[in-house]
Parts: sequence; structure tokens; C-alpha cells
Amino acid sequence: MATLREIRSRITGVKNTQKITRAMKMIAAARLRRAQEAIISARPYARKLGELLRRLVTKTDPALNPLLVAREVKAVLLVVVTGDRGLCGSFNSNLIKAAVHRLQSQEGVGVKLLTIGRKGSEYFVKRNYDIASKHSGIFQALDFQHARSVADEITRGYLGGEFDRVEVIYNEFKSVLQQRVVTEQLLPIPPEEIKPADDLHGLSQVDYIYEPSSEEIVNALIPRHLNFQLWRVLLESNAAAQGAQMTAMDNATENASELIRELTLKFNNARQASITKELLEVVSGAEALTKAG
Repeated sequence: MATLREIRSRITGVKNTQKITRAMKMIAAARLRRAQEAIISARPYARKLGELLRRLVTKTDPALNPLLVAREVKAVLLVVVTGDRGLCGSFNSNLIKAAVHRLQSQEGVGVKLLTIGRKGSEYFVKRNYDIASKHSGIFQALDFQHARSVADEITRGYLGGEFDRVEVIYNEFKSVLQQRVVTEQLLPIPPEEIKPADDLHGLSQVDYIYEPSSEEIVNALIPRHLNFQLWRVLLESNAAAQGAQMTAMDNATENASELIRELTLKFNNARQASITKELLEVVSGAEALTKAG
């Protein structure tokens, strides 16, 4: 049975841990507010840019740009976006499981990984997966230049024939309590099938005159599209990570409170038992002295 000193020491340790988890929750909440504002601002632009590009692609010859041409898939690049830190519940583990499942589903196709985030890099390096590139620590000071450099690296590899399709898997931010693992194709850029129902006003059926040509506009938009789509992915993952960490630290703080209550009750019971034992010893000693006298 634990002594009073040991129980008191455990209570002190849990209280110190609770202070840390409460502080981390507050930090994550502050970061989440900024991250949430950033992704909410970025989503409409990214969505409209993607829609514009895909609609233009349907009106041009895809063969004019190699990033639009679908070819026989012999090699795939999977971009895996995890966090740099733990203490965020199942945020990283769920995404890694989904990435492993995606890798296993690519039968007969060579698959390389491009990892963004330290947790993903560590996992796949230890298990000897084929990693084309690693990017760690970018979420410490997230900047658009990070997305641009990754997009440039992916584009060079695709144009050089290193892989025939590029997919990205990441956590999409839904709410503070919910993230959704999403897999999207980055390259080749898939054209969008335009249907009359897509536009209530029938504008999708209007044939526009483009100046300069639609081909030149598509070629100019493709790099911007890739850069911003990757930037959106990084923002989504960052917001989801902050939400997951805030939730995890909140749960840890509540669990610490419950553990403190249990340990305090245990301490009080042990102290009461110790006092009772001492009283019994005093009474027994007094009775023994009385009988001896």
C-alpha cells in the first residue's frame, strides 16, 4: 500500500502536469483562432481558382500543357501532411493509417512519398519506405513560400517523368472537435465536367471570348493553382492540428482533475487509517499500563 508521502508526491506531480496541459490548451486555442481565420479566408479563393481552371481546361486542348495530360500510371507520388508535434490525440495516427492503406492499395505501381511534418517523416523513415523528399518544421513558421517550394519540387518531378500521378493526403479542418482525412489528386489536374445544373443562371453555357487566348490563361493559372492548393492544404492541416491539440489538452486537464480527486480521497482514507491505527496503539498501551499497575 502506498504511503502518505508517496500519495502526496503523486498529487503534486499530477497538479504540475495539469498546469502544463492547461497552458498548452490556452496556447493551442490562441493559435487555432489565427489558423481558423487563415483557412476560412483562403478557402473561397482556392475553390474559385480551381473551378475557373477546370472550366477553362474543358475548352482547351489538354495536350498543350503536360500537367493536364493523363498518362499511364507507373509511378505515384503521395504527399503525406502530418504535424511536427504530438500531444494532439489521434491527429497523426489516423492520417498515417490512411496513408499506409493508400500505399497498400497501389498494387503494381511504384509509390514514392513526400512527407510534410516531422511525425510522418519519422514513421516512414523507420519503416524503410521510399521517401523522395522530407519537409519538417515548416509549421513552426508557416509561410506561402513553403507551399511554393513544394509545388515547384512536385512539378519538376512530374515533368521529369519521375511519377505519373501526384496525390496529397491531409487532415481537413471541419471544427475544433472534428478533422477529416482527405485524399486529393494534384497532378495531372483533372478537368471538371460542366453540367447545366451547376449554374442556376445558365452562365456555365456561355461561350466567352478570352484575351489573351484560353491556352495562355490556363498556362498562367496552373502554377498559381498548384501553389495555392498546396497552401490551402497546409493551412487546413495546421488548423486541424491546433484544434486536435486543444481538444487533447482539454481532455488531459479534465483527466488530471479526476485523478487528483481520486488521489485526494485515497490520501484522506490512508491518513484516517493511520490516525485510527495510532489511536488504537495509544489505547492499547494505556490498557496495558493499567493492567500492569
